[in-house]
Amino acid sequence: MVAAWPPACGARSLSFERDFRVEMKSIQSIRGMNDVLPDHSAAWQRVEATAREVLTRYGYLEMRTPILEHTELFSRSIGETTDVVEKEMYSFEDRNGESLSLRPEATAGLVRAGLEHGLFHNQQQRVWLMGPMFRRERPQRGRFRQFWQIDVEAFGIPGPDVDAEIILISARILSELGLKGLRLELNSLGTTESRWEYREKLREYFDSHRDELDEDSLRRLDANPLRILDSKNPGLKELITRAPSMLDSLDEESRNHFDAVVDTLSQAGVDHEINPRLVRGLDYYTRTVFEWISDSLGAQGAVCAGGRYDGLVELLGGRPTPAIGFAMGVERLIDLVAAGGAGDPDPGSPPHVYLVAQGDAAVHKALLLAEQLRSALSRLRLVNNCGGGSFKSQFKRADRSGALWAVVLGEEEMAQGTVILKHLRADHAQETLAIAELEGRLEALVAGKT
Repeated sequence: MVAAWPPACGARSLSFERDFRVEMKSIQSIRGMNDVLPDHSAAWQRVEATAREVLTRYGYLEMRTPILEHTELFSRSIGETTDVVEKEMYSFEDRNGESLSLRPEATAGLVRAGLEHGLFHNQQQRVWLMGPMFRRERPQRGRFRQFWQIDVEAFGIPGPDVDAEIILISARILSELGLKGLRLELNSLGTTESRWEYREKLREYFDSHRDELDEDSLRRLDANPLRILDSKNPGLKELITRAPSMLDSLDEESRNHFDAVVDTLSQAGVDHEINPRLVRGLDYYTRTVFEWISDSLGAQGAVCAGGRYDGLVELLGGRPTPAIGFAMGVERLIDLVAAGGAGDPDPGSPPHVYLVAQGDAAVHKALLLAEQLRSALSRLRLVNNCGGGSFKSQFKRADRSGALWAVVLGEEEMAQGTVILKHLRADHAQETLAIAELEGRLEALVAGKT
């Protein structure tokens, strides 16, 4: 028995290792949630930096809110009959039995934060947010389950002037990204009262065509017939086209408000189309709604969309507060930038210097020298070689990094208190410098001097 134990143990061990390897499949990202790799980050940075710079120029301030909120926040604000709430939210119960959801959009969270921290009482607020949103949709081009948005909102301003400003901000961001060929569509949903009147007209119209409606539309017919206008079913397109127009039901105040927005955009040179079927996918919108649409992104062509939502703050427990905003899909913007209409994004700034070192003492000295140079020269971009390697392999890394110069520190240089400065992108002779001279020489090179 004793003699037989080692082979049995070994066989058991080999079997376990074989089974373990079979079980250990590689883990991949969740469907519809994508990684941004280093080669692609420059495009993201370009979009983010452009939006940040434009919004700062207009006096809008950044806010940041949690990605996780109470589910009720979205069901009350977005609307229980919308596709977002009915089908697309990532919701779950926590340990206390509370229903929580990953945010499917940013506006509701910004309103919740404004109410919680007293930002709306007798105040105007111009704010923006950038971050990930989550919707469980079928992934396709321009539409992911985790997607990033730039969200811009103005609170406490009732007139058409801020509607025009919000749309002009979106136009400027798109323009400064170099994007062309986008189409701006506008509509007005009127006040809550005129919207209810229009809902009744829609209900009567669609009820008379009940046999042509799909299951989703029949379910929404009584709850909110406006949602039928937002149907993605191509078989309903002709029926929806013949439906009554919201513009025919506008009250006088809403009509004047909308006309003022349209007139301002025309005078500012912003081309636009009036689309009376545009209702947006969220229930909180009132009066002005708009979308920027690209025909090069397939079925999901909206790049930027938004509108006015004067009743949302009150709906969530605050005082009546006028508000308007928009959201831009970052991935869709990047798609358009990459398509060539705006040129290739800057791949990012390569390092000025790659620090090559060999030998234990030199490697230790190089790490400290790198920190000293970074402290002295705030503009210096310096990569210190880590992980060892021969001089040949380190110079290959230096070349791949795009660095302009290599600073070489070996055992011989350590003994002499010197470094070698090698030009990697120009045909200049290498220089031998005292370590104490290196800072001044690099300062001159970075400043564009010789």
